[in-house]
Amino acid sequence: MESYALLLGATLSAGTVLAIAALGLLINEKAGIVNLGAEGMMLCAAIAGFATVVHTGHFGLGLLAGMAAGAVLAAIFGVLVIWLNTNQYATGLALSLFGVGFSAFVGIRYVQAKLPELPKFAIPVLSDVPLLGPALFRQHPVVYLTVLFTGALIWFLYRSRAGLVLRSVGESPESAHALGYPVRRIRLAAVVAGGALCGLAGAYISTVYTPLWVEGMVAGRGWIALALTTFATWRPARVLLGAYLFGGVTMLQFHLQATGVQVASQLLSMLPYIATIVVLALISRNPTWIRVNMPASLGKPFYPGS
Repeated sequence: MESYALLLGATLSAGTVLAIAALGLLINEKAGIVNLGAEGMMLCAAIAGFATVVHTGHFGLGLLAGMAAGAVLAAIFGVLVIWLNTNQYATGLALSLFGVGFSAFVGIRYVQAKLPELPKFAIPVLSDVPLLGPALFRQHPVVYLTVLFTGALIWFLYRSRAGLVLRSVGESPESAHALGYPVRRIRLAAVVAGGALCGLAGAYISTVYTPLWVEGMVAGRGWIALALTTFATWRPARVLLGAYLFGGVTMLQFHLQATGVQVASQLLSMLPYIATIVVLALISRNPTWIRVNMPASLGKPFYPGS
């Protein structure tokens, strides 16, 4: 039982990375923008956050630095695709490739660097509950904030006027523009917010989840987060559940190895990506379901006055 409790705790931590990034990408896509640069943004944020903690010793500043790095890169992406009308898919891929190379270049001097010991977190009383206490109530605050943010995002998108405007921009930017809403500025704000969340996910990886810097340490999580938005049919609550599902699959490989299951380590490492492909293939069998839930202008440029 104790091993399963540990697996649950590790699942929450691993799923949090995917949830934060996927929620950021969901905000982008609700505004009609597809950003394929999540992997690159997360890597740049990871090195920004790690380097900040190395030089300041403050983990909070590291997370903020990661958010700032993600927001800046997203802003550059936003200007290119929203104002200059470059192809969203090509620009996103370019951002991803840039982030991979730039983070590797900047991170060379930090490969052997070590972070201060991460403070221990625990919710009083609840953390002492046998078995489930250590798994559920000794997590980093970002884990709990992610759940709260998901609830706040649901309220924002479906219960607030600002959320309605954001969704209208994603569904019909021409109609929103005709009503006097600044479509381009709204889209840019959504892109920057999504980039900041991707940055937080990247910084969380390098400072909390695995407190070290290794080239390419995001390891495809940006792409999995992108797939999660489709898997969840653009619903925040489903994004959170899907993130924990994929987080559990990721941690299952280590659990199986620890219990002595005789399976090739290479096959276990493939599990999260195999799960992603299988899920997307199953969802794609019903294109009508995706079309009904997907923002109508997703990936399409907007030309004011057209």
